[in-house]
Amino acid sequence: MKIAELFYSLQGEGRQSGRPTVFVRTTGCNLRCRYCDTAYAYEGGTAMTPDEILRALAQYPCRTCCITGGEPLLQPDLETLVSALVLNRYQVCLETNGSRSIRPYLEEDAVMVSLDIKCPSSGMQQHMDFANLPLLRDQDQVKFVIGDRVDYDYAKDILRRHRPCGTVFFQPVWGTDTTKIAGWILEDGLDVRLGIQLHKYLWGTQRNK
Repeated sequence: MKIAELFYSLQGEGRQSGRPTVFVRTTGCNLRCRYCDTAYAYEGGTAMTPDEILRALAQYPCRTCCITGGEPLLQPDLETLVSALVLNRYQVCLETNGSRSIRPYLEEDAVMVSLDIKCPSSGMQQHMDFANLPLLRDQDQVKFVIGDRVDYDYAKDILRRHRPCGTVFFQPVWGTDTTKIAGWILEDGLDVRLGIQLHKYLWGTQRNK
């Protein structure tokens, strides 16, 4: 596997926000979202085996692991890594950009899939694999990154048509007026959560925090 970085911090997004977590960020992504904040993970990285990753994680006092990217589902050894983490009693959050099938990762109760659905402001909405949505379980989560009213309405329509299981987050693009999106959610009475990137409020946009 190609690993861009491995670090220990607080989870900043989703259901596990605020929880101490070890992060494994893989190298390489098949999408190019306009607002991407991890473009440094497109290329480069260090080759590591699943066993080497496990040994690196063992230095941290934490049994919650977030595999993120880039796009982790591009990695050929990902299934081996996820199985090894579960076997070693890690709770795993597997973040994916929504363009690849999540089916191989749904058998383990210790794995929570965090599925992005790209909205129009990303420029990547045509690459989504909507066959993923009916596969989601109650323990999983769906994230829509919202940049404007067009994105918000697009996300609402996806929810209306697909009604996915799991917790749904509307996460503002960093720098967007969060209160405006909060107002739209309240006005429409949507059964979603407003997500904020906690780590950026704590430490700004610097890496590895």
